[in-house]
Amino acid sequence: MTGALPIITADQRLAETRGIKGVIFGTSGIGKTSLLWTLKNSTTLFFDLEAGDLAIEGLAMDAIRPRTWAECRDFAVFIGGPNPALRADQPYSQAHFEAVCAKFGDPAALEKYDTVFIDSITVAGRLCFGWCKGQPEAFSEKTGKPDVRGAYGLHGREMIAWLTHLQHTRAKNVWFVGILDQKLDDFNRPVFQPQIDGSKTGLELPGIVDQVITMAEFKAENGTLQRGFVCQTLNPWGYPAKDRSGRLDMLEAPHLGRLMDKIRGPLVPEERRLTYQAPELPAPPKAQATPSNDTTN
Repeated sequence: MTGALPIITADQRLAETRGIKGVIFGTSGIGKTSLLWTLKNSTTLFFDLEAGDLAIEGLAMDAIRPRTWAECRDFAVFIGGPNPALRADQPYSQAHFEAVCAKFGDPAALEKYDTVFIDSITVAGRLCFGWCKGQPEAFSEKTGKPDVRGAYGLHGREMIAWLTHLQHTRAKNVWFVGILDQKLDDFNRPVFQPQIDGSKTGLELPGIVDQVITMAEFKAENGTLQRGFVCQTLNPWGYPAKDRSGRLDMLEAPHLGRLMDKIRGPLVPEERRLTYQAPELPAPPKAQATPSNDTTN
């Protein structure tokens, strides 16, 4: 008997329920956790890593509170299901999933949640790095002394595997929250970087998720300060941002529920999604005359 080629037709793909995967960066205290007030509390699961839920005091919303990296991995496989490509001894494998189900119960209990809000990826990175420093890869084989390079290498692989597994949770929205740092480059220009241990996670995270949003502060014409979402890569402030949906404006209101509604909105016409015109570049600066060194009379 000959099997059929497992092609997913265009109609099947378009009919699939696909959750939004995104990350929201912002300075400490900008109000990232408060975005939970803009989501439907009965269908949102709060992945509370910071134990900083004072901002949502009084909000009736279910939460989980992992305290170790092992618990972060367990919850990830419980939420996202097993990865059939992995060996039984690897995290997120079928064996790992079955062991977690034996501990937590039937994963059908998560079906009522359509959104997972993870606060924050910064703390997840710290838990991961603390775990990595105790693993064999973090010690030199010759001397047995701690090897920081080995710890950071393992940390990068662990974080990317965790993020990628949650990203493949197709039917749910998954939002990560992280702290944004402002630093100066070698030319004394401000640059923005996610506050995550190691460089690998911060560099690869924008390529994993669909949406990268910066929650920032802006001054209105009347002088008042307002918060907003920066949603497009080409923005004048240099904030990290990406909109894979093509539906968001450069600046959006800081309301996560409305933002997801807009991302799921009508398709954007092709002429708005793709630009075929050559960019208009500024004119090159005029060359200045070089002073003459001729001293002859």
